[in-house]
Amino acid sequence: MAEIAKVNPGKQQPAADADAAARPHGQYPRTRMRRNRRDDWNRRLVSENAVSVNDLIWPLFVHDRDEAVPIPSMPDVSRLSVDGAVKAAEQAAELGIPVVAVFPAVEPELKNAEGAEATNPNNIVCKTVRAISQAVPEVGVMCDVALDPFTSHGHDGLIRDDYVVNDETVAVLCQQALLQAQAGCHIISPSDMMDGRIGAIRDCLDGNGFDDVRIMAYSAKYASAFYGPFRDAVGSGTYLGKADKKTYQMDPGNTDEAMREIALDLAEGADMVMVKPGMPYLDIVRRVKDEFGVPTFAYQVSGEYSMLAGAAERGWMDGERVMMESLLSFKRAGADGILTYFAAKAATLLRGG
Repeated sequence: MAEIAKVNPGKQQPAADADAAARPHGQYPRTRMRRNRRDDWNRRLVSENAVSVNDLIWPLFVHDRDEAVPIPSMPDVSRLSVDGAVKAAEQAAELGIPVVAVFPAVEPELKNAEGAEATNPNNIVCKTVRAISQAVPEVGVMCDVALDPFTSHGHDGLIRDDYVVNDETVAVLCQQALLQAQAGCHIISPSDMMDGRIGAIRDCLDGNGFDDVRIMAYSAKYASAFYGPFRDAVGSGTYLGKADKKTYQMDPGNTDEAMREIALDLAEGADMVMVKPGMPYLDIVRRVKDEFGVPTFAYQVSGEYSMLAGAAERGWMDGERVMMESLLSFKRAGADGILTYFAAKAATLLRGG
């Protein structure tokens, strides 16, 4: 029978000593993974991944009205006025969030089949970008390039014979991107998934003196069911109806195809690439980072946000903890940054607020 270590019953034993007293000698390994988990300082010392404020991009919805309007399917998120977007950008600056991303909710009377409002130099996006750039120049501004908020059919491109055409759409996207750059946008972010649009937009920007404007390409954007609340927010869902975007967005079952898309966009001049949605596609994020080693971003899309925020609102989960754990998952997968509607809340927590 193995000898048992003696314990003084009159003396308080430290937890480690108590464990030692309880085990037979020679029956446990020398390597104990829990040693480095015992104390907070040790856990922090060996932590492999962390989220910082510098990782965050804050998407903002804007509309051409004077008041903020809550979005029912996205708890605590509203469509903002231009002034409201400026105030949000000021908050971003105070919190240290590097970039805000502008998404428009276009008034129904301004939508048409050709998405003409996208190329209006005084549209809601351009007005908002000018206002933010003037008031808060230290914050980067990112703009979505796609036609779906502006079209009466809800698609990201022009439709000819019941099909979203590629090259004709790209020509319009170039005009849209140029107007956004002229308004003061720092990062052009094409989300349309038309073939060749990165190279065409890069040539257009460079040819007009905007060679310093960056392109963050939605390179692996999937035809996902997680976009529903976003479409409510920008008003494209009503117009899209039961149609889908499978002829230009990616099949959720494909991974090799995502690598081809990334490679093409990088060859055409993309400075940064994005995977969208985020958490359901962390395997894609990891593969992109491993294979290309370029600045890689992920979008925690509206459906992901609403699931977590809605569950927290009902008391089903600890909202702050699941928020931070979800953001950490992006970093662990290899993302350099995250577009998230949680950005302001997460930044406040990270700064000890």
